[in-house]
Amino acid sequence: MLTSHQTKAKRMIGLGTKGDVRVGVIQMNSTSDVEDNLKRAENLIMEAAGKGARVVGLPENFAFMGPDEDRTQYSQDLSGSIVRFLKRVAREGSVILLGGSFLERSAEHHGKSFNTSVLVNPKGEIAGIYRKVHLFDVDLPGGPVYKESEYIEPGREMSVCEVEGIWFGLTICYDLRFPELFRHLAMKGAKIIFVPSAFTLLTGKDHWFPLLQARAIENQVYILAPAQYGTHGASRHTYGHAAIVDPWGTVLAQAPDRECVVCADYLPGYQEEVRRRIPVFSHLRTDLYPVA
Repeated sequence: MLTSHQTKAKRMIGLGTKGDVRVGVIQMNSTSDVEDNLKRAENLIMEAAGKGARVVGLPENFAFMGPDEDRTQYSQDLSGSIVRFLKRVAREGSVILLGGSFLERSAEHHGKSFNTSVLVNPKGEIAGIYRKVHLFDVDLPGGPVYKESEYIEPGREMSVCEVEGIWFGLTICYDLRFPELFRHLAMKGAKIIFVPSAFTLLTGKDHWFPLLQARAIENQVYILAPAQYGTHGASRHTYGHAAIVDPWGTVLAQAPDRECVVCADYLPGYQEEVRRRIPVFSHLRTDLYPVA
């Protein structure tokens, strides 16, 4: 079902439904129990598929949200059980599936892992891989200190990939604060950008939606932001509010405070019209600043 905003937008520009794609983002409260996390993730993916979603995104750390000291034992490579799970469920649900992120073992740095997203096509084949490039090393005012670099190795490449005619850009959580990355992804052809996240409660309540909307508006892209929510263990609290944002910055869907999937429609015709009417990309001053 279209939102009232989408219906109005279609009426305004006289578009039909050709090329429209139902998309869904999943909100989870993952724990240290990998088997249970994957079981709940599968149920939510199939629920999204049952609602007509052809593109589905899982949040950051969907398979494991436990103590930092336990992370190493759950790290695995791209041939491990987590990626096999993503391939199987994408195939069985006939969806384009974003495995928000999991701990990928780093062969170069013993004891560290990559924070890795994998995009899988409906045939169960890997279509894109992204390793988080911006690591969350912060000292929050009145809050906890995070040092992601103590156990995560930063990625070295951006990722734009095409599945069934749709160009996707991949990011993870803290990347959202770096508009340069999103501009480069858009310049490389991304029309939908994933932002699977485990945003902290403290920062999320003030920054989550302004940042999602800014990145969507600046680059005239759809933002798909699956999210973790709630309490994980004794001390970690995430904001939730998994969301879908359109190129105008309108929040088409957002999750309540529970595990669920929310859906909306990706309208490529509407996106093209937004870009035509406000031609940001043709106004870039590449003589003054590099963008790609």
